[in-house]
Amino acid sequence: MSSLKGKVVFITGASSGIGALCAGMLAERGAVPILTARSEDRLQRLSAGLQGRHEWFALDVTDNEQVAHIVNLVQSRYGQIDILLNNAGYGKFERITEMDIPVFENMMDVNYMGAVRCIKAVLPGMLEHRSGQIVNVASMAGKIGTAKSASYTATKHALLGLSNALRQELRGTGITVSTINPGPIDTPFFDLADPSGGYVGSIRWFMMKPEKVAKHIVLAMEKQKEEVNLPYLAAAGIRLYHLFPRLADRLTYRMMNKK
Repeated sequence: MSSLKGKVVFITGASSGIGALCAGMLAERGAVPILTARSEDRLQRLSAGLQGRHEWFALDVTDNEQVAHIVNLVQSRYGQIDILLNNAGYGKFERITEMDIPVFENMMDVNYMGAVRCIKAVLPGMLEHRSGQIVNVASMAGKIGTAKSASYTATKHALLGLSNALRQELRGTGITVSTINPGPIDTPFFDLADPSGGYVGSIRWFMMKPEKVAKHIVLAMEKQKEEVNLPYLAAAGIRLYHLFPRLADRLTYRMMNKK
């Protein structure tokens, strides 16, 4: 029997990609996925294919009042949110000189502040029950920057910093803070991030299947893992990069900058 049976899991960005896949895997394990995203149509289609108890809510993570309202509604119905999966986010690859300031602001508002809003909303309940898990989907991009991804990298770097600090704050409270740091995943993320398809074409051999990433996220919930870095080869490379950043920059510039 899965340790997730009966657990209420609040998922942002659940309408497609790894969010939707996680919802399906959680439902199969007897958890109660709460699906949230902006697209009602996609949420309805996903809900129609799920077995077991679940609910969906249209949610814009950039709206303070909406986040607080939906979280309160879920808590009133289920008593507690056991796991928060902060998965909502997007990217757009452009040079910093070409990207308008409002794009920087909106990306940070969704990718970083969206997670902050959800954490702030669920945390009081978790602290009251002295149990829970916050799972933040960050990225390898948060650990190493590449050309044309300054805005996206900054949002994920901020999310990693938040997660690491929050983990220390919550020691001894019964709450686990987990970060998932995947490399490129074959999802609709790149429809906006790389509309020309040039970047995807150059790294397709390296891209992970979304099912694999979703499986690792659910496993991190079951095992209460604090950090998951995927793929493992890239994780090892980033550790070396942090040891020798200047040398690594010179040696890997052409390989890393494919956007």
